[in-house]
Amino acid sequence: MASALTRTPLHDLHVSLGAKMVPFAGYEMPIQYPSGIRAEHAAVRTAAGLFDVSHMGEFTVRGPQAADFVQYLTVNDVSRVAAGQAQYSALCNEHGRVLDDLLVYRFEDRFVLVVNASNRQKDWEWALRHAGPFDVELSDDSDEIALVALQGPASEEILTPLAASATPADIGYYRFATGTVAGVDAVISRTGYTGEDGFELYVPATGAETVWRSIQEAGEPHGLVPAGLGARDSLRLEVGYALYGNDLGEEYNAIESGLGWIVKPDAGDFVGREALVAEKARGPKRRLTGVRLLERGFPRPGYTLVHEGRDVGVVTSGVASPSLGCGVALGYLPVEAARPGTDVGVRIRGRVVAGRTQRPLFYTEGSIRR
Repeated sequence: MASALTRTPLHDLHVSLGAKMVPFAGYEMPIQYPSGIRAEHAAVRTAAGLFDVSHMGEFTVRGPQAADFVQYLTVNDVSRVAAGQAQYSALCNEHGRVLDDLLVYRFEDRFVLVVNASNRQKDWEWALRHAGPFDVELSDDSDEIALVALQGPASEEILTPLAASATPADIGYYRFATGTVAGVDAVISRTGYTGEDGFELYVPATGAETVWRSIQEAGEPHGLVPAGLGARDSLRLEVGYALYGNDLGEEYNAIESGLGWIVKPDAGDFVGREALVAEKARGPKRRLTGVRLLERGFPRPGYTLVHEGRDVGVVTSGVASPSLGCGVALGYLPVEAARPGTDVGVRIRGRVVAGRTQRPLFYTEGSIRR
């Protein structure tokens, strides 16, 4: 018998808004609202969208050796992260293969690791397995925290009158502050997964509905709409953000997955360091690569990538881009075919549709502040 799906604290609100609910990573999540995916996508690009991402996991690390532990567990250099700053990183196994990608938040007295919902149990067991030698205390706080993402060029204007004890305009990219939103305690983080400016708000699960309704009411005059997983996927793919389970996974190492820029061997020892140093030295045989179609077509995951008449890979993520009016995809290609500007087609319904490799971003007009 299939196990029951978990519901986020905002589940009933989504249903009341007419959302189409689907299984995702063990949760029942909204894939779209009555306005539809394309309208939600367009709203985020031009105004704002509001997402429920409360399915994400949050682990807290405290103790005298918290920084040492997080440094050992993740591949990036935690010593370069100041209190009030977030860092993109990854968990790798001893072979350098990607167990998860995550965000690391550094507070004055603790770290918080934000992991993908599908990997929450696996990541938690992995963290516990490696915590033994360190003087740290770990807690899985995922069920007590809700996460609401406000994304789009109007996000700051919408959020500012609702925020107290923190001024959204003063929060830099990949920085965060503590304050309140609509009277609810919140960690306000200038991060997101859309290529647009915006904020991710970590709030107590009990206050999630208050925060959501307040943002929706404040945002509607600006063109804000609720947005689901469908728009979240098309938005992230247009800017080349990888998705764990599609573009990242244990079958790929961090170098071939395009995560070499966050792998910092000079920062000290970490799980997978030796394997990743060796992979960097010899160079990967394949790379996660962007492909932009030159003809009409929808490059769905699993479709074959073709170079010089040979099948050389498969699409890991693909979409008919609403913003660009063409198909864009990610997939692993041999290094000789992965160079930008290489002709690579996608086999769609028996026909090879012409495409060309490029380094994502595909869409470059986003309002994201760097």
